[in-house]
Amino acid sequence: MPADGFTTCLWFDEQAEEAAHYYVSIFKNSKLGRVGRYTEAGPRPAGSVMAVEFVANGHKFVALNGGPEFTFDEAVSFQIYCEDQAEVDFYWNKLTEDGGEAGPCGWLKDKFGLSWQVIPARLMDLVSDPDPEKAARTSKAMFQMSKLDLAALEKAHAGE
Repeated sequence: MPADGFTTCLWFDEQAEEAAHYYVSIFKNSKLGRVGRYTEAGPRPAGSVMAVEFVANGHKFVALNGGPEFTFDEAVSFQIYCEDQAEVDFYWNKLTEDGGEAGPCGWLKDKFGLSWQVIPARLMDLVSDPDPEKAARTSKAMFQMSKLDLAALEKAHAGE
């Protein structure tokens, strides 16, 4: 990948190639890049996948097979801003299938344990409304949800 901007490195035990294919299959504007392999220099078996470059939704990533020493946790997550409920449902369903795990307030973990926030793009407008009562009603509704429901959030905002 070119030396411009940022690239996110995701550390896996042995699932880097599988993960790269998985993310590219879910997100638009995505593609696989180069695959680097371990050599006789190690530390893993020669010929095994060391790193896979990929782009998911226009964001550059490297998936690294670094070993079991490190795992993902909620301290880092990726936010997916969605235009409508259909897009929320799509990403939520794709990322929680095959062993993913739903969390609170639009958070989830995919089958690799990577944390995501699937968010209607309009949510920030609703929870940052200058009317504190509208913002509070929206926030209260959000805190009771797992997958975010845009229609229910808008109803809470409106006081319905």
